[in-house]
Amino acid sequence: MKQKNKVFSNIIQILCIYLISHTPMMGQDSLNTSLSFDEYLGYVKQHHPLVKQAQLKIDEGTASLLKARGGFDPKLEADYDRKKFKGTEYYDELNATFKIPTWFGVEFKANFEENTGVFLNPRQSVPDGGLYSAGVTISMARGLLINDRMAALKKARFFVEQTKAERDLLVTEVLFEASIAYFEWLEASNEEQIFNQFLDNAQIRFNGVVRSIEAGDKAAIDSVEAKIAFENRKLSLENARLKRQKAALKASNFLWINDIPLEIEDAVRPQDPSNELLASALYLEGQPMIDLLLESHPKLKAMSAKIKGLEVERSLKRNKLLPQLDLSYNFLSPDGDQINSFNTANYKAGVTFRFPLFLRKERGDVKLAQLKVNNQNLARSAETLSIRNKLEAIRVEMASLDTQNNIIGGIVNEYQTLMRAEERKFELGESSLFLINSREQKLIESTLKSNSLRIKGYQSRAKMYQALGRPLGYQKVVN
Repeated sequence: MKQKNKVFSNIIQILCIYLISHTPMMGQDSLNTSLSFDEYLGYVKQHHPLVKQAQLKIDEGTASLLKARGGFDPKLEADYDRKKFKGTEYYDELNATFKIPTWFGVEFKANFEENTGVFLNPRQSVPDGGLYSAGVTISMARGLLINDRMAALKKARFFVEQTKAERDLLVTEVLFEASIAYFEWLEASNEEQIFNQFLDNAQIRFNGVVRSIEAGDKAAIDSVEAKIAFENRKLSLENARLKRQKAALKASNFLWINDIPLEIEDAVRPQDPSNELLASALYLEGQPMIDLLLESHPKLKAMSAKIKGLEVERSLKRNKLLPQLDLSYNFLSPDGDQINSFNTANYKAGVTFRFPLFLRKERGDVKLAQLKVNNQNLARSAETLSIRNKLEAIRVEMASLDTQNNIIGGIVNEYQTLMRAEERKFELGESSLFLINSREQKLIESTLKSNSLRIKGYQSRAKMYQALGRPLGYQKVVN
């Protein structure tokens, strides 16, 4: 019974996924279904595996930060040693310590010792019942302002910033590639419509020529030329249909629902997006000055975070040029449960001093750290210039393509006027099929050119989105 219920549940789940996945692509009339650009991109943002995978970048940074914070966790340590041989207790030693590391080079410590035995080291002798101590260890030179724990935590925080920027870059790249795939599908679909329209025209013209031949108004050879033109249009249409199907499959690579890949059906067609829809879907509305864009660019933010991490490493290396001077002071008392029993009369203090004479290792580490910082700064400067020029180049390209689209629109209208005039002359017997086919070929070429330039205009806006590197709304969609 349980197995049947499980099978039934799986069937229901698959059916629901199928219905959901086909909702935006299937309508009441399957011949008129369409998938708009914003709908398409919405699916990519919500369900594409790489977009979800980008969140793992943040999880990686958070895990690194948690690990670094562990360097400041309180620690409880206990050592116990005992030796008994031939009925003689050589020693019985217990040493328990509780340590609290702090941000600067200060560590608080509480300790309990209880040592007994015949052969016990006199330095380890403590009162009956054990000895309690509470004190502090301070690094006065090396490790005071920065140490390994502090450096690890600072670098982990910068790494979180870096992973956020890298996440944005990854999402931006996925959405850019998805946009290009959609526009290629749109271009191929428009080409198919163009050739389908001209095939209808060639069919009507061929039928008219056949009727004229039957009526004795045209020579039989005219039907051969009309049929050649008709067959050429069929060939072009078939090639355009193949191109559209391949482009649809490429666009399908970016469509997922609940980790299940989708395939765009043959009846579904893309829609020409308006400039306003493109600006909204690709977050291009109200873009500020280039300098402000560069400040928030994820690529530069990632590089800046990496530089800050390298600067922390450089500070740590410089700090190791200082001598190691550690001071420790501990109050001692046999009564750990009485705070007032700790006083300055009973104490244990110590000083540790270390300093290499030549500092060759330390000085070499500082130079290497400085070189890494310099190298990353140069890389960031070069990347800043590259992004600035890329943004400016895309702006120029967008303006030029807008102008070209206006020009080609006029050219298409003029070719249509010539085509209609030639058809009228043919009806009056003042033209020939050769001239009509020639005019029509020019019209086809200009129409295809118009379609290509329009798609290039869309793609230029996708390039601008990629160059900006700002997947705005990502947090809202994913989190």
